[in-house]
Amino acid sequence: MNTDFTGRYVLTADIVGSHITTAVCDINTNKVLESTCCRIEFYSKGAAEDILRAWTDSLAASLKKHEASISALGIGMPGPFDYENGISYIKGFDKYEALYGMDIKAYLAGKLGMDAGAIRFRNDTEALIAGEVANYYGSVYNNIVGISLGTGFGSSHYRDGATTDLNWGSLPYKSSIADDYFSTRWFLKRYYEYTGKKAKDVKELVGMGGDVVTDIFKEFIDNLSGFLSTQSAPLYPDGILICGNIARAHHLFIDELRDDLNPLRVELARINENAALLGAASLFQAVV
Repeated sequence: MNTDFTGRYVLTADIVGSHITTAVCDINTNKVLESTCCRIEFYSKGAAEDILRAWTDSLAASLKKHEASISALGIGMPGPFDYENGISYIKGFDKYEALYGMDIKAYLAGKLGMDAGAIRFRNDTEALIAGEVANYYGSVYNNIVGISLGTGFGSSHYRDGATTDLNWGSLPYKSSIADDYFSTRWFLKRYYEYTGKKAKDVKELVGMGGDVVTDIFKEFIDNLSGFLSTQSAPLYPDGILICGNIARAHHLFIDELRDDLNPLRVELARINENAALLGAASLFQAVV
């Protein structure tokens, strides 16, 4: 396999708390090759071998769909993670604890037959925001904060051509940390506290409707607007970009959030999952 960085094709992965999405990206045209896309769901609280098998199966499937050689592998990965060395330090976030301390870079290099030096990682939300900025929002904003609402709470800051991880999810908030309040598990926990019943995910809650769901989203809006107002103030952003699976339910919270954060503009992701793949691929471009 060609592992120099002069080629135009980069294998990419977006790893989140419930699934992995992989594809080959053309870094010359900044496009995802849709024919190479693969998505595999898995149990992120399961055994290490099961998680890693899902990852390598998806990466191998994308490679199989692409005839030309690739030059590298770029991965968007949730933290805490040693992004330079490829070692997972995720613990206490209700996912990936089985991978704690593992050298993911060395593992993938061995499985895919790649030079470990051709594999690079970046924070998953950082990759997501970098992709959104490169393909749209960079022409609108020079200073924007992005958050991802899903199985975890991600945050990133784009300014003057560079995207960096903010790691707001680890900040102390109320009785715990922010990740516990701005993620899927908070919604499921609050629904159970209200009703004594369990829900599968936020999509199921949204489908239920009713006063309980309305009240839960109202509490979520109050918490999120206060948190974002406080944390974003020192960065002086022109806008806040909302991404992630929970953003699919934006009709239940976006108008109120915009009112609360006014005059700060609140935007919604335009590219969604492909943005993270492009952001991961951009690790091998001159400007990332």
